[in-house]
Amino acid sequence: MLRLAAFAVTSALAAAATGPLPPLPLGRLLASPDRLTIDISKAGSLNGRYRLDCRPVGGDHPKAEEACARLDTLAKQGKDPFASAPKPAMCTFQSGGPATAHVTGTWHGQKVDSWFGRENGCDIARWDNLEPVLPSAGA
Repeated sequence: MLRLAAFAVTSALAAAATGPLPPLPLGRLLASPDRLTIDISKAGSLNGRYRLDCRPVGGDHPKAEEACARLDTLAKQGKDPFASAPKPAMCTFQSGGPATAHVTGTWHGQKVDSWFGRENGCDIARWDNLEPVLPSAGA
């Protein structure tokens, strides 16, 4: 019993000598993880379902590290990468192919349920802005 008391006092003194511990990041610990499911279709060999986890990086997305870095960059810029294209918008009449992507899950504590396509210039720009979360059109 005396050893236990001596250990407790010694531990307390050692902790006090090193200074206070930094606060725990409770907000981030309690927040929902960033976890997205990305369904790609009409994109040939890129078709499939991928899971992307950020903080920590994981899942089976082929470019998970780069994709999470891109999402972090957009977040620092205050942009929502999953927002719909603004309406009304002047878009060029061009086609980027038939590829579509459906992104669902959670990002920065918000539910995501967003569709992407390449039907016109606005949609192509929106898709390209999210690369490498979405595959490159040239891939």
